Order: sequence, then C-alpha cells, then structure tokens
Amino acid sequence: MDALYPRLLVARFAECFRFYDAVLPELLGAARQKGDPSGPYANWDVGIEAALVLFDRAALAAVVGTGDLPAEPPAAQDRTMLTCRVQDVDAALALCLAHGGTLVVGATDRPQWGPTLRTAHLRDPDGTLIELQSY
Repeated sequence: MDALYPRLLVARFAECFRFYDAVLPELLGAARQKGDPSGPYANWDVGIEAALVLFDRAALAAVVGTGDLPAEPPAAQDRTMLTCRVQDVDAALALCLAHGGTLVVGATDRPQWGPTLRTAHLRDPDGTLIELQSY
C-alpha cells in the first residue's frame, strides 16, 4: 500500500517527464508504470510502492477549481524538496544535469549535518528543488 508519496504538479510536463524518466531508474531503481511526455499524468514505482507521480498543474487546477488563480507564485524560499539517497553524489549529479537538471549547489561534504554526509542540490526542469545525498 502506498502510504505517502510525492505528486509533483508541474507546468512543464514533457520536460519533467523526460528528466524523471531518464534519472529515476538509475537513482532509485524506479520503473515507469504509466504515462508519456504528452501527459497529463505519469508515475514511477520502486517494487510495488509509488516513488513519484507527475501531474499537469493546469489539469489539476481545472479539477479543483483554481484555474483562475496565478500559475506561479511570487519569488519565495522553497517550501518542498525531494531528497534522494544515492551511492555516489557526484555521479548522480552528473546524470541529473545531463538530463536537464539545473545546478544549485555542487557536491559538498557536510560533516556538520552528519560525519560522512555529502550532498548536492539541483532543480528539475520545472524548478523543484532536489537534494542528492550519501552517507
């Protein structure tokens, strides 16, 4: 049973689909179960558990009655972040950047967060913040 999983509401569905379809199998072992670049929905699972769902933001806005609201908020600090635990932060970062991710902070050792913690931060094609981490 899928207890809780992220569903990203994206404006750039096709770009995000191609990004996650390219990186999730290698980063998490996730397999696409449904969807294609035309949208409005796609999902990837690890085993029988949901790992990530993409949904077209405008399509959901039409369902929940928020289509008349602004699609983009004013600039602000991030409210959410996807975190992926990986074996090799540097290799995972290179993979993500090669498939359309945008670098925020390169691979960095963070002993203040954990004695062997290494992280990198990037954004997916729609701007969602992602942290890659290894211990």
